[in-house]
Amino acid sequence: MREHDLLKPALGPTLAVLQAIGQDQLDLPTPCTDLTVRGLLEHLAEWAPILTAAAGSSAAPPPTASLADALTALADAWSDPSAWEGLTTMGGGDPLPATFVGGMALGELVVHGWDLARATGQSPTWDDDVLAFLHREVDRTAELGRQVKAYGPEVPVPETAPLLDRALGLSGRDPGWTPTA
Repeated sequence: MREHDLLKPALGPTLAVLQAIGQDQLDLPTPCTDLTVRGLLEHLAEWAPILTAAAGSSAAPPPTASLADALTALADAWSDPSAWEGLTTMGGGDPLPATFVGGMALGELVVHGWDLARATGQSPTWDDDVLAFLHREVDRTAELGRQVKAYGPEVPVPETAPLLDRALGLSGRDPGWTPTA
């Protein structure tokens, strides 16, 4: 699969996680340092339109759109092969390679989908092609991610661990994290 074919398969499990989150779970801790479930949902709601616009999409959802709609618009925008070409910006700042920002978009869906799932006791699974791409992207951008505080210090994970666990470790997450740990 090409990168633009991976956003929609990445979205499905994350949407299922979102739909299963109960109101009583909003204040639970997540593996995403210092964010509760509510805080992580707010983070996704803030970044989804920015990343959608970075794909060159004029179809960014209105601020009143549901998070599911905003994430669907994000996946739709980055499913266009032309979104991955050239340079783009994320609401200002220096232009970045579109491939870098597209990788971030997929990472937001999967890594934060996992964060929310772990916090709320869910066990989603993502397609192997999605996870292979995620691992390559996180491996490629891990040092920069740590410099800008998007990732924490690497958590050692065995090379024999599943791809998702290895990508999570590179992003500074403990794949064995539980709300009580």
